[in-house]
Amino acid sequence: MNDRLDCSKESVAVSLTRKDFESEQDVRWCPGCGDYSLLAQIQKLLPQLGIARENFAFVSGIGCSSRFPYYMDTYGMHAIHGRAPAVASGLKLARPELSVWVVTGDGDALAIGGNHFIHAIRRNIGLKIVLLNNRIYGLTKGQFSPTTELGEKTKTSPYGNIDRPFSAAALALGAGATFVARVVDTDLAQLGPILARAAAHPGTAFVEVLQNCIVFNDGAYAALTDKKQRDELRLVLEHGQPLRFGSNGERGIRLAGLRPEIVSVAGAPGVPEGEGVALSELAVHDESDPHGSLAFLLAQFAAPEFPLPLGIFRAVAAPAFEDMNAAIEDTARQQRGAGDLASLLAGGDTWTVA
Repeated sequence: MNDRLDCSKESVAVSLTRKDFESEQDVRWCPGCGDYSLLAQIQKLLPQLGIARENFAFVSGIGCSSRFPYYMDTYGMHAIHGRAPAVASGLKLARPELSVWVVTGDGDALAIGGNHFIHAIRRNIGLKIVLLNNRIYGLTKGQFSPTTELGEKTKTSPYGNIDRPFSAAALALGAGATFVARVVDTDLAQLGPILARAAAHPGTAFVEVLQNCIVFNDGAYAALTDKKQRDELRLVLEHGQPLRFGSNGERGIRLAGLRPEIVSVAGAPGVPEGEGVALSELAVHDESDPHGSLAFLLAQFAAPEFPLPLGIFRAVAAPAFEDMNAAIEDTARQQRGAGDLASLLAGGDTWTVA
């Protein structure tokens, strides 16, 4: 987006700072919007990746979150509603060496853009897709979105929303995502490292950021950020560790066959002596599970029955679409020689319509 950047030149190793990624545009989100948190964390992360600034590109669709490319001093595009994954996919195929990021919202990605979203993930093309989920249409002033909770009163559901909401993480996992994570916008200790893991992941990396809309859906995640109760409502996922939650880890998730159940953990503070189950009986999180069965199960968890899982659900290796596409191109060139666009357009079957 900046004329002074020229990605036609070979990149050189340079020392970058957060300031290098801050554009001259005034940031125009509402005071208190969760989008500020993501912007700050990405601008902090990019200088650490060892990638030249001209080799980053940010693509967005339509919505409050989709103003993101304006605020990054990199290449980028403010595309049309829901089509950011399609535009970004074309860019990644044409310039596979670029680090291509898609910043989207729950309406942009999961409503009009749902088809593009799932197919980008299905292909495992090397995009970093960050979905800011505020459970509402913010830019168009407060209509319910695909993630709005049941019963929620909005501009377009004055008697309560009757659409069952998507779990964005479950949708991504169902599409075969190789990297899926969820984090709260204000949890900087978790947000930064998760974005770093996503940036390093080959193939599609999907990060859902639970983000507060202070104007049209303020407090949507208040319980998850309230220090007095958040430990009881969050299930923080750690690879190789038992699934535990509570202020003292006194509760956990055990699997009874394929059915999860909440149990007390024997020996944990607050659990009476002789009660609870052994730590060894709890389910253990495995983000590298090739089948992703437990990850998909966890993505279905929702209040009030279960705590909400946060962290990395899945991170597995699989061939990236752009690498397979490059291999096909190489094979075609070896077998048929260099392409000739004029011959291609003029060749083949032609006919005249009188």
